[in-house]
Amino acid sequence: MDDIIESLKELGLNSYEAKVYLALLKKYPATGYEVAKLADIPQARAYDTLKALENDHMVTSSNTKPVAYIPINPKELTKRFRRKYSSTLDFLDKKLPHVKEDYFEPVLSLFGEFSINSKISECIKSAKREIFIEIWSHDFKYFEEDLRDAYNRGVDIKIVGYDNFNSPFGTVFSHSNGREIEHSIGSRMLFMAVDNSEGIFGKIEPVNHSDPVLLWTKNLDVVFLIKEFIVHDMCLIDISEKFPEQLKYFYGAGLKKLKDKILSGSEFYKVY
Repeated sequence: MDDIIESLKELGLNSYEAKVYLALLKKYPATGYEVAKLADIPQARAYDTLKALENDHMVTSSNTKPVAYIPINPKELTKRFRRKYSSTLDFLDKKLPHVKEDYFEPVLSLFGEFSINSKISECIKSAKREIFIEIWSHDFKYFEEDLRDAYNRGVDIKIVGYDNFNSPFGTVFSHSNGREIEHSIGSRMLFMAVDNSEGIFGKIEPVNHSDPVLLWTKNLDVVFLIKEFIVHDMCLIDISEKFPEQLKYFYGAGLKKLKDKILSGSEFYKVY
């Protein structure tokens, strides 16, 4: 019964009201005295509560002496609350967006392993259409089950996998320079875009063993940039696999000429 009482409280009833309504369902018609006994509450509170429920049209009273009470049908109760909340939610859905028309989705920081892993898992579980993710093999194992479940329910999974990466599902673009990139930027990275509506990116485990910090957002412009970053990596990986000799001829080993052209000899991002 406790779970039913808690559910009724979530609909707006207080503890006494939930207990009294359930007591009446067990035995009706019932007097205030009988209700107090069945609900295991003080008799004075039973009468106050019955009056409140009667005012809310959840119970009806007789014209007899002593007065007896009858609860409304449970299906009528749930139907009433369904109408009430549907109407309220429809109203809020129309009105809330106009309170501040230029509402800006924030970019929020996630600190610590537990918070980060929980949010990543939550995003994967909420996916309905697609997940684009860029991840190291070391970190993939923590989310493999969630990603497999998403794949099995029809979500399109596309992965840029670093460091001898292997996955039995989804489309995988294997990046061979995971160790070099991790050393160059000082951390393993993670990028993920879900359904073009939710994104996560950042350093998932810094080499210096400081706490990981990732950023999460539903800002559509930022999510677009995250997905574009992943897509461009996928394109470069696929082109590199299909035309290795041509790329080496034009850009040198490891695309050095291209990197020098773009980065001008910068020490940052020494490897692609």
